[in-house]
Amino acid sequence: MNEQLATHLGSIVRLAREQMSLTQVQVAERVGMNSVVYSRIERGRMIPSVETLRSLCIELMVSPEDLMGLTESPGSGSHTRPDDDVTLRRLLFLARKLDASKLDALVRVATELAR
Repeated sequence: MNEQLATHLGSIVRLAREQMSLTQVQVAERVGMNSVVYSRIERGRMIPSVETLRSLCIELMVSPEDLMGLTESPGSGSHTRPDDDVTLRRLLFLARKLDASKLDALVRVATELAR
């Protein structure tokens, strides 16, 4: 097992779950697994199957790239919080699913909030 990958995956899954205000039990039920097994994923003690990874991406609204650590830029001198990039990518993930009118509404809301 790639421990670095397991640790990264677990931290991203935990962050996404916490941002959605879900418990480990709730996420485990949504993806069809035992909560003890799900807990092992979050703690970086196991890497789930591809099918489970897909379910986690859907339920937690996280891209596969984020879960696998493919979008990180190592050593970047960014002054943002570590979870900022993940949060923005989650927003992008959701925005891509919207039809044109809903996407336009999201842009208008974001524009107002940014003022």
